[in-house]
Amino acid sequence: MPMPERPDIPDVEIRASVKARELRFQARPKVSTHTEAEPGGEHASGSDRKNLPAQVTAGVTYHDIQLDFRLAARLTDPPPEPRPESPTRPAPGPRPE
Repeated sequence: MPMPERPDIPDVEIRASVKARELRFQARPKVSTHTEAEPGGEHASGSDRKNLPAQVTAGVTYHDIQLDFRLAARLTDPPPEPRPESPTRPAPGPRPE
């Protein structure tokens, strides 16, 4: 999944970059991400890779790798909640003396 361009003006954004001359995996990693914007919003995550496939192979040495990751979320304005109608009050009478 390529690094997302949207949301273009996020409220929250996390970026990480990793470079290595050599990288070898003894086992295939299990990686997952989850993004959410509540109540409603726009969110995305993904990465750009250089010399590193999306699915790595255990026992293979990868050379001159770079991984750039972005996670971003933007909240949207929730719809306005209806206001309860206030009961009408009688006008105040004269004050006792």
